[in-house]
Amino acid sequence: MITMARRLAAPVAAMAGFGAWQLQHKCEAKSEQKGVHKTLTSVNDNTRTETWETNEQQSGIGGLAWSVRKRTLHGGRQEGCEEIEVDNGLLSFTILPTRGMSIGRVGAGKALPLGWKSPVREVVHPKHVDLQDFNGLGWLSGFNEWLVRCGVAFAGHPGKDGEQLLTLHGRVGNIPASEVTVEVDAHHPHTIRVRGRVDEAMFKFADWELWTEVATEPGSDKLRVHDILVNRSSYEREYQLIYHTNFGPPILEEGGTFEAPVQSVMPFNAHAMSEVGTWQTYKGPTPDYGETVYCVTPHSDSSGQTVVALVNAAGDRGVSCRYSTSSLPALSLWKNTDTVEEGYATGVEPGTGFPFRRPLEREAGRVPKLAAGGSVAFSLEWQVLRSAAAVSAIKAEIAGIQKGRVGTIDRGSPML
Repeated sequence: MITMARRLAAPVAAMAGFGAWQLQHKCEAKSEQKGVHKTLTSVNDNTRTETWETNEQQSGIGGLAWSVRKRTLHGGRQEGCEEIEVDNGLLSFTILPTRGMSIGRVGAGKALPLGWKSPVREVVHPKHVDLQDFNGLGWLSGFNEWLVRCGVAFAGHPGKDGEQLLTLHGRVGNIPASEVTVEVDAHHPHTIRVRGRVDEAMFKFADWELWTEVATEPGSDKLRVHDILVNRSSYEREYQLIYHTNFGPPILEEGGTFEAPVQSVMPFNAHAMSEVGTWQTYKGPTPDYGETVYCVTPHSDSSGQTVVALVNAAGDRGVSCRYSTSSLPALSLWKNTDTVEEGYATGVEPGTGFPFRRPLEREAGRVPKLAAGGSVAFSLEWQVLRSAAAVSAIKAEIAGIQKGRVGTIDRGSPML
């Protein structure tokens, strides 16, 4: 039997203190540290909290209004799904432990929602999602999140890899979290953290632990995700991970743009190639448009960081994403500018590779491997751009990374 100490060893080695939260909750009652430390779900302790809430007034932490609320959803296909809502006073967002710690809704007040409206209106419990439906496209029957992780054993379009049929975008987004905690620091800046562990394990094929953290501060316009992927197998394993982050109106609109320091861009298929001249700009809702995808390799700065942004037509609203290209070297830009009813949306998707079928990705050298017992970390930061000045500052930063570097369009790569 694997001991708790062994299960914690790799995450703690990957980043001191991160994995220790799972052990920390066992001695909360004895801890002298002030702050909020609440275990909501623990497979190890056989516990689950149905509803729970804390806020600035209850805890006495911070001088700005904030709250964290956990509830269990009822009715229809959402019956039994868990939702954690974080409101830092400026940003509010929901985390879905039942759906792989995905982030459901995000908004900076009612006037600036960051998500999109999918025809899938409920938070769908994974038991209602048949991943093999529609020849491996069943993942779409639960797809409506702002951020859903694609992976981790495999990701991308469905298809055969040898004798195995791999379904669309993998399994991790439909696996309930085994451990979930909420922490709020007593000391400034009073960081609010929702942490979880999602296990993707299958006898003979995979034994992955994905340790997740979503964090923000009261009054902040930033939201951060820090993940650690641990290979618990005795063997080296391939992995794929795409952070499928999705946006709709009001930021997505006709004339809106995608901004990035581009090293190269590759159209995903012939349809995308036909519009490659305008790949960074958006159409309004367009009947029968379908979708286009562009595979982007961004430049990074001297520290290995890159930043990309989605900006509205007026250039006074947007959202940026900052991350390291060492662990996430690829970015997929999904443009689904179909009708509003069909889910008018765009996806800004940093990843370990692109969403081609895994044999194509492996041939191109974009399917990394992780040694037995090894771990790899991923960190992303999103910021809401609430003014023309904020948009201009991000554009200037992107231009600084791009300066003196040529961006190319790859017209000779394999396309679907």
